[in-house]
Amino acid sequence: MRRIENLYLAGPEVWFPNVGAHFAMRQALCAEAGFTMLQPDTSELKELEPGEVMAREIYAERVARMRRADAAVVNLTPWRGPSADPGTAFEAGFLSGLGKPVMAYMNISYEHDAEYRDRIDTHIGAQLDEDGIWRDGEGCLIEDFGLPETIMLWAEARRLFVIVTQDVMGDATGLQLCLEALKEYAEA
Repeated sequence: MRRIENLYLAGPEVWFPNVGAHFAMRQALCAEAGFTMLQPDTSELKELEPGEVMAREIYAERVARMRRADAAVVNLTPWRGPSADPGTAFEAGFLSGLGKPVMAYMNISYEHDAEYRDRIDTHIGAQLDEDGIWRDGEGCLIEDFGLPETIMLWAEARRLFVIVTQDVMGDATGLQLCLEALKEYAEA
């Protein structure tokens, strides 16, 4: 049996217009599953004006919180492009590097978007070259392993659930599946 109590949740929700509602819903789902969602704590910030100093303080708080976590759930839903939010990708890698179990989910609108290559094609175009290799409009190689994300994000997640939904920003099915997977992981 593994002790998993404190969870770090990462994802683009911090940028959503209704961030408070998302935060409360995620916190409630964690509690219902028997976990504590580690909450951001900016009460100790010395710098209150947005800028480099404030950004470094927020970074330090997040790193400290990731270190306190027993596990993580990351939302790899494509954000502002074909891939996950870059901050979320960093946090997933950092947590994985700490040896924390990472579960992940991704909300997509259409089954067609389930593969990384297809999302690249939708956003910037893709074509097969004469050697049968997928390339973007600049001629750069597109990672094409039939996976929902790049190898490094896909492989670091113990599980990656892909949810096809019309409510890409609000569907909590992936989070719920990750919480269930963490409970199973803890009991193993």
